Order: sequence, then structure tokens, then C-alpha cells
Amino acid sequence: MKILLAGGGTAGHINPALAIAGYIKKMRPDTEFLFIGNRGGMEQRLVKNAGFEIKSITISGFKRGMSLKSAVQNARTARRTVSSSVAAHRIIRLFKPDICIGTGGYVSGPVIRTAAGMGIPCLIHEQNAYPGITNKMLARKVEKVMLAVEAAKPYFKGADTVVTGNPVRGEILTVDKQESRRKLGLDERPVVLSFGGSLGAKKINEAVADLVARSGKDGRYQHIHAYGSYGEWFPQLVRDKGAEIENCPNLDVRPYIDNMPECMAAADLVICRAGAITLSELQAMGKPAILIPSPNVAENHQYHNAMALVNAGAAELIEEKELTPELLTQKADEMLENPEKLEKYSKASKKMAITNANERIYSVVKKVLNMV
Repeated sequence: MKILLAGGGTAGHINPALAIAGYIKKMRPDTEFLFIGNRGGMEQRLVKNAGFEIKSITISGFKRGMSLKSAVQNARTARRTVSSSVAAHRIIRLFKPDICIGTGGYVSGPVIRTAAGMGIPCLIHEQNAYPGITNKMLARKVEKVMLAVEAAKPYFKGADTVVTGNPVRGEILTVDKQESRRKLGLDERPVVLSFGGSLGAKKINEAVADLVARSGKDGRYQHIHAYGSYGEWFPQLVRDKGAEIENCPNLDVRPYIDNMPECMAAADLVICRAGAITLSELQAMGKPAILIPSPNVAENHQYHNAMALVNAGAAELIEEKELTPELLTQKADEMLENPEKLEKYSKASKKMAITNANERIYSVVKKVLNMV
């Protein structure tokens, strides 16, 4: 069996594709895989590091607005739409896949559209509650649209949809809370985990600094915070607020979190953005959360992702335009100082979890290919 996967631009599009490939390879070791990614995109590194082959095309997105800059960008994108389809056709013709799977991002468009036009069975996977433009355009060209959440269904009218959930890392499903706390040197006080992505989110860093500094001074909570590559100033901000991080054993402040499964397992409350995969991991672990959606993403999809949890009673939401240190600290205290309320959030989050997404997606692949 030969499977071609296309997706890129962000880890939220790439990691599901890698998870799908990894699971199918485990089930069918003789399967051949090929990824197609955007030239220069982060998928080049992530896919190669995972041990899969990747080919490149060049594609970009259209810009809204009437500015000269937008016009130039859109003219370039129009040219690339044609050239990327030609490049995709060449790659597909040489690889001869049995099925193609798109996981979103600009690169997914020309690849899946071209493959469908060549008569190859195609699937797409939508990670968000509010779908991206690419997947909405492809929906009627594919055999199945696989959804992470039920809330996305209304946006795919006329398409054949199935809820599979988002694939999550295996360790997310098996890591133990108490063992993680032991490894991290944490005691029984409440643990807060906060982060804003690998680059860091300035507004989250500014808002969470008060909570971190207060915990450093009064020891009320244990706090793990990742400030990101653009947040080097964060430790000094905490010091300016009166807490010497180096002298506060209950504070773990660092640029990145490389052991996220352990840190998330140890946490009683998570403060973070609302990326689709992050939310799926929160649900798999049943973690109460304060979600601060990024306003700088296409279609404001993080807000819609977050509202799916809020409406289910699984999380609290603070929009970035309303975010202040005082409001964030108040909400954190309200949740952490009410164990019964915290448990309700946890149960509601866990109830939303789909922990067998890989199996569901593999079942769809087999059904489309008429495999036993």
C-alpha cells in the first residue's frame, strides 16, 4: 500500500499527518509513505526527523485587502497555484499512491485537488472546530472529510463527514500524574502549567507574570511556565514584581517545554492558547484549562476551538483583548480554590476526548480502499 500525505505550515497540520503515518506503519509495516510539503516550511524538518520521505512544492495563501502589498502577494500566489499543481501532478504520477490524505495548510490544496482530478481516492482531516478555507474548498472533491469535533459538521454541508478526533501522541494517553510530579520534584500543592507556544505569546507572558511572581512570594502554587523564544525578558519581569526565580523552588520558568506530556500530566490547571492538538491533549488527560485563543490565526479558528470546550463546561475562556493580569489571576484562583468545580471541568474535558483517533482514521482508510 502506498499513502501520500500533504499538510504543513504549522505543527497543528503536520503532527496529525505524522501521527496517522506512524500508526498505519505500525499496523502495516510494508506501507510506503510520501509527504508533500511547502518548500522551506517547518514540515521539512519535522517529517525528516520522523523518518519519512518528503517532496516539496511552492505555494502561498491569498491576502485579503486592497493594498499594493496584498495585490503583489495575490499575483504571486495565483502563479504558484498553477505551478504547484503541475509539480504535485509530477510527484503523484511518479509515486502512484493508492490514497492521498490532506491535513490542512496551503500545501494541502493543490496536492489533494490534483490527486482527486487524477482519480485517486482522497481524504482530508480537519483539526479545528471552525474549518480552514483549504479544507472547505476540498470537501466535495474527497471520499471522506474526517473531523476532530462534531461542531465542525455544519461547515461541510453536502460532504461525506465522519468524526474521528485528532490524533494525539501515545505518551499523552499513558503518562501518570503522580509519577510525573515525582520526576518533576513537585509536592501536593496545586500545579499550574502555562505556555503560549514555541515563540511565546507576549500578552500571555505579561498576564501570567503576576501569578508566577505571587506564587514565588507566597508559595501558594507550583508553577511551570514556558515563555518562548521571543520572551527572554520574562524572567526579569517576574523579578521586577518581587520574586527571585532562582530562589523559588516552586517556580519552573524556562524558554521551552520539551517534556510536555509529563508537565501536562502533573498540572491541576493549564493556561494556554487554543490550538486544536493542544486541546485534544487536554481532553485526553481531562485537564481543566483557561484558554486564551490567539487572535492572529486564520478565520479566528482558535476562538471556535475554545468555545467547543467552554460550551461543554470543560474550560474557561479569556479573549486576548480582555486579558489582564488581574483577571487571569482571579480566574485561576476561582478554579484552583474550588476542588469540586475543578473536578467538574476535568470530567467534562475527559468526556469530550476521543482517544482512539488513529484507529478511527485507519478504519476510514481501509473502508475507502475496500481493505479487510
